[in-house]
Amino acid sequence: MFKATINNETYLSLLETRHATELFQLIDSSRESIREWLEFPDLTHQVEDTDAFIRRSLKRFSENDGYWAGIWYRNKLAGSIGFLYMDWKNKKTEIGYWLGKEYEGLGLATSSCKLLINHAFEELGLHKVQIGVAANNLKSRAIPERLKFTNEGVIRHYELLHGAYLDRVVYGLLKEEWEPENESQAFI
Repeated sequence: MFKATINNETYLSLLETRHATELFQLIDSSRESIREWLEFPDLTHQVEDTDAFIRRSLKRFSENDGYWAGIWYRNKLAGSIGFLYMDWKNKKTEIGYWLGKEYEGLGLATSSCKLLINHAFEELGLHKVQIGVAANNLKSRAIPERLKFTNEGVIRHYELLHGAYLDRVVYGLLKEEWEPENESQAFI
């Protein structure tokens, strides 16, 4: 298992099957706010669904093809963040993230992204990190913008969600553009 400390209240830890109930409860309690931008709450009906998701994520982790970690705040699961894939040939990845409604606005997603970006560039030797966000999701778009990602364009009608097409803004950050901070610890 890995754990990465962000500060004395926040850390990331690989999601394990023992977290399935807590993950389901977090999704269930924030279902409406999450489903506005993401499909998975509509596919998550019971604890067994989160257990299956965690098992798929652990398989991808074992295959060195991305993973999902829990964002823990004050020892409670606050959300999740992960590498959606690992493109080793082109040395790039994409970060995805979401938070439970009660944990929004605390800087958890930004600090978690910083840690994963450092990990991608400094430890994994990647060249590029991307973040894709629904164009109208201004809270989520603020994160890559705050971290000085470049807006690389909009993919029109990227996804059909709840009967409407959503555009997606693609942000990119190259290793030479990243200014790492020393506040986050490496993965252990």
